[in-house]
Formats: sequence, C-alpha cells, structure tokens
Amino acid sequence: MKKFFILIAITTLITSASVYAGSNFTYSTPDAYKYTPESNDDGKEKILFIVDFSNSMNERLGYRTKLDVALSTLRETLPMIPSGTPVGLRVYGHKTGFTPKQSCSASQLVAPIQPNNAVNIYSRLNSINAVGWTPITYSLKQAAFFDFGDTSSRKRIILLSDGGENCDESPCDFVIELMKYRDDIRIDVIALAVGDQSANNQLKCVALVTSGKFYNANTASELKNSLEDTLNLQKEVQGKIISK
Repeated sequence: MKKFFILIAITTLITSASVYAGSNFTYSTPDAYKYTPESNDDGKEKILFIVDFSNSMNERLGYRTKLDVALSTLRETLPMIPSGTPVGLRVYGHKTGFTPKQSCSASQLVAPIQPNNAVNIYSRLNSINAVGWTPITYSLKQAAFFDFGDTSSRKRIILLSDGGENCDESPCDFVIELMKYRDDIRIDVIALAVGDQSANNQLKCVALVTSGKFYNANTASELKNSLEDTLNLQKEVQGKIISK
C-alpha cells in the first residue's frame, strides 16, 4: 500500500509539470506564464469550447443523460454563431488510461480554432464517448498556452463541465497564477447539474478570477439560455448567472 501511494505522488508531480506534444514548455516557473504575442490579427475574439466527456456525463438529467442534453443543446446553438467568428473545440475525459497520468492528460484539441467551424465542431462532438476522468486544469493549461496561437486577439474559453477537478490539481489556483501575467483570456463556465458545493465553488472561481461569467444550468432550458448568453446570441439574460 505504501508503494502505491508513492507511485501516485510521483505520477501527480509528473502530470503537474507535464510537457505538451514534444514541446519543452513546462509550468514549473513563473516565466512559463508570461506571454508575448508574436503576431497581430483582425481583432476578432477567438472562442474555444472545452466540453466535459468524463464518465459522470452519462448520469441522468431528467429522462436523458447529461451528455445527450449537452449535445442536443450544442446542436441548436452552434449554427447561431456568426460564420466569421473563429471558434474551436477541446474535449477532456474522452479516454481512460492504465495510470493516473494517462487519465489526467486525456484532453485533446479536436477542432482547431477557425471561422466557419460550427458543423465541424458538432460532427466531432458526436464521435466521442464519455468514459474518463475530469482533468480541467490540464485542459485549461493546454488551451491557454497552445490552442489560441501566438496572436494578440482577445481569447475566450467556454468551459462546460458537470463536476470539479479530480486530478490533484486546482483550476482555481491555476487561473489565479495565470491572471498575474495575462489579461487576454476570459473564461465563462457553465456548471451542468453540479450537485457538489466544493466542485461548484471551484468552477465559479475559474470564471470570476478571469472576469468571466458563471452559469448554473440544471435543465436543458437553462443550458440553452446559458450558451446563448455567453455567445451573445440574445439580448436578455434568462439563465441563472453570477458575474463579477
């Protein structure tokens, strides 16, 4: 048993300082968070969806699973995004692994950010199963440092999750550190039927620290209203919203 806990501790340390896709970029020093854009663009805000595909998304929400509710709502919402808006998709929890390191790095940019991308995003969503853990912090790190590219554009993450981190990291601590060096990223968070108060507080912190919005969505209707509002697709706020 002692050897097991030692193995878990070592694996967690490796995961926390993980290296992305062959890059020598690590998160171990404050310099890692500093950011100097290498190029300008047309000024359009770039949007990245990060969608939870952890196993708990198979739980019921009414007569459907949370995943079914999320996918059907996204199917209705994505076509409403203006075609010129650069948008992309990252998912997590879509794979399992034999070790905590593998499960806690199961996060993938499945649709790179680009205009006219709604149909591609939805087709990718439909090809993924909810089977794994909830590596929110790892996903936010990949998104913040890699997914948007080296541009000066405004960047917004829309995180849809039905629970909090379960990989021995804190997304709240990460964004607090990130905001010391970055002011170009905002994170809106939609908590889908999150019953655990600690997890709810964790997700709320991610939004508020980055000057984003936090939504509690406990029904399909509230999820739709939350997505429409975060995408500025309607003028009136109809969901349960907490903003900074």
